[in-house]
Formats: sequence, structure tokens, C-alpha cells
Amino acid sequence: MSRRGLTVAGLALAGGAGYYLYSAGGDPKVAQKKMEADAHKLSAEVKHDLPGRGKEVEKKGEALTSQAGREIDRASADAKAKFAEAEAKAKEMGQKTGTQINSAIDKFDKTVEKEAAKAKSGISSWFGGK
Repeated sequence: MSRRGLTVAGLALAGGAGYYLYSAGGDPKVAQKKMEADAHKLSAEVKHDLPGRGKEVEKKGEALTSQAGREIDRASADAKAKFAEAEAKAKEMGQKTGTQINSAIDKFDKTVEKEAAKAKSGISSWFGGK
């Protein structure tokens, strides 16, 4: 401790002793009994307040924990819903794309078959066929 701290602590101790001696009428034994009674009274007040506050803190902690749990559950449900929505959209787009590709292939096949039939009939006509 610094020198100033020791001085302040000493003055506080002397002031406390002076207060109890003055209030006891200068009798040191009565002053000591009053000081012990005040210390016991202060200790009882502190002990009385601490258990109640501990329970309050515990209840508040439980409330905050349950609230945080609800928030986490809600965020998880939101994320799952958004994922399911995105998955459904991707699946739908995949089906549309697949359908479009298949229709384009079918159209191309029909065109090729039609043109091949024309070419075949043209070549057959050279050799006396239909």
C-alpha cells in the first residue's frame, strides 16, 4: 500500500474508534460492545440480502437462458425453412430446365428426321424410287 493509503486507513480507523468512544461516554468496554453489535447487525443484513439476491440472479439467469434458447430455436427454424424453400426452387428450376432441354432435343430430332426423310425421298427419286 502506498504511504497515502496507510494514512487514510489509519485516520478512518481512528475516526471510527473515536466515534464509538464518544457515543459510549468514554468507556472503552461499552464502545467495544457497541462496535461488536454494529458489526453483527451489518453482517446479519448482508447475510439476509445475499441469499435472496442469489435466487433472483438464478431466476433471471434461467429466464435469460430460456429466452436465448427460444431465439436459437426460432433462428434454426427460419434457416431450415429458407433452406427448404431454396431447395424447392432449385428442384423446380432443374425440372424446368430438364423439360426445356428435352423439348429442344425432341424438336431437333423431329427436324432431323423430317429433313432426312426429304433427303431420302430425293435420293430415291434419282434411282427410280418414290
